[in-house]
Amino acid sequence: MEIYFFRHAQGQHVLNPPTSLQLKDPSLSDVGKKQANQLKEIFPVSNDDLFIISPLRRTIQTALIWTSDVQCKRIVHPLIGPRMFPLLSPDKTYGCDQSLSKEVIKEEFPQLEIANVDEAHWSRGINSISVDEFNHLANQFIDWCRGFQKDKIYMVSHDGTITSYRQYLGESVTREHFLGDSGWHKVII
Repeated sequence: MEIYFFRHAQGQHVLNPPTSLQLKDPSLSDVGKKQANQLKEIFPVSNDDLFIISPLRRTIQTALIWTSDVQCKRIVHPLIGPRMFPLLSPDKTYGCDQSLSKEVIKEEFPQLEIANVDEAHWSRGINSISVDEFNHLANQFIDWCRGFQKDKIYMVSHDGTITSYRQYLGESVTREHFLGDSGWHKVII
């Protein structure tokens, strides 16, 4: 199985750091909307493709703009939500990394499916859990992905999350491996 990890397109939270990192629920910037549209040309998708999306507005917007011309399966899942890399204490998290609730997603994005997972994963997320707990959940998540029996899965997530999954999958990574806006990395499992 090939997993294509994509970092969301540019969000409003990066326009004026460090203050903008505390924005709650930031959307894509105008540049980010253009970047998401460019993904259509670089990575055209079909109705048969599967997208797994982090439960934040900017990742959802990236995926919806990118897939606006197709009726592919799109599932929002908290186990690819934001994650700090390297891991810091929970008091170091940013306001911009607060996941949307299932209720908000259902109301504002009814075209998306919501992963049926333990409620604790929705409320707690993976941002500041220990490496051991993350690895345990990452194993469950990858097994869940295998259950779709797809040759290829697209995941729209965050730089720290993608880097954490790359490390979990055996790559030697540092912050220098962070992807830029709408950047991507392929892994074969």
